[in-house]
Amino acid sequence: MNHDPVRFGLVGAGAIAQSYALAFDSCSLARVVAVADAHPQAAAALAQRLKCKPFSAYYEMAEQAELDAVLICTPPNTHAEICVESLERGVAVLCEKPLSIDVPSAQRMIETSRNTGVKMTMASKFRFVQDVVLAKALVTSGILGDIVLIENVFTSRVDMSKRWNSDPSISGGGVLIDNGTHSVDLIRYFLGPLAEIHVVEGKRGRDLPVEETVHVFVRSTSGVLGTVDLSWSINKELDSYLRIYGSEGTISVGWKDSRFLLSGSRDWHVFGKGYDKVQAFRSQIENFACALRGEETLLLSPEDALASVQVIEAAYASLRDSHWVPIPLCSGSHPTSGTSARLGLDQPPTCH
Repeated sequence: MNHDPVRFGLVGAGAIAQSYALAFDSCSLARVVAVADAHPQAAAALAQRLKCKPFSAYYEMAEQAELDAVLICTPPNTHAEICVESLERGVAVLCEKPLSIDVPSAQRMIETSRNTGVKMTMASKFRFVQDVVLAKALVTSGILGDIVLIENVFTSRVDMSKRWNSDPSISGGGVLIDNGTHSVDLIRYFLGPLAEIHVVEGKRGRDLPVEETVHVFVRSTSGVLGTVDLSWSINKELDSYLRIYGSEGTISVGWKDSRFLLSGSRDWHVFGKGYDKVQAFRSQIENFACALRGEETLLLSPEDALASVQVIEAAYASLRDSHWVPIPLCSGSHPTSGTSARLGLDQPPTCH
């Protein structure tokens, strides 16, 4: 592949695709050359905004557009089919989370990538948030000492009654697979492989056919405990969504800023500017584009993507059976260079 911008086709023109459109606006390494959606008007509107060609089906786009990659932004139950067909055509795949609604279909996606030699991975934006990358560098530096506990909270009051996210035949479940896929990948990013999981469901107050509030416990293979709160029904009104507790300090990754506190000090040290969705999406696209060029390693490997599906499947088994469930071991890569270096985040922040 030459060093022209990577040519992407967007599959799906819904809300998440609209957010990606903003990221592509400021991305010099990639551009959208086609948009496909089952609703022709939606495809036409987004294609007009991106100055590219619309299609009413992804296979029509694949046949008629010159593509290097596709970004799959459709509901989860369609991911495997679109991914496999794209890979078999020689088109690389960046697939929105969750990778798939079950492990067998996720494995088929990964195996197709291996067999064809065409790259694919799951989109998981929080790995690409600058503050999260900085927090990872801090943890890697050893400044926190031994990591003891990690906490994640994704809670907000959202009406899911008319959205596909609460239709298990489409989404694969409720808040656990929807927001929980982000949680699982965030925790694995910091702790590595997870060994076991226990999930407890809260009260259902909105008459949905799926879980809307859960509390999750995980334990990594190294013995570190993690806890996750997920809900579509409550908002915990917290400034941070990720806290990492070590024997020598604490890191707080927040929506508006991020900071750390070292043992023996009363002062929090600010190291980040908060959550920027467009920046995260842009960095994710850039990492994928650079990986296609052979210039970087994927920050989230196919093995990481598969592991997220395996953890969520174990989580639902725990939810059904009300006990700790072991998680299959799937080794994933955790690069410390490439993306971090390109963003100027390869060195941990220092205390001042």
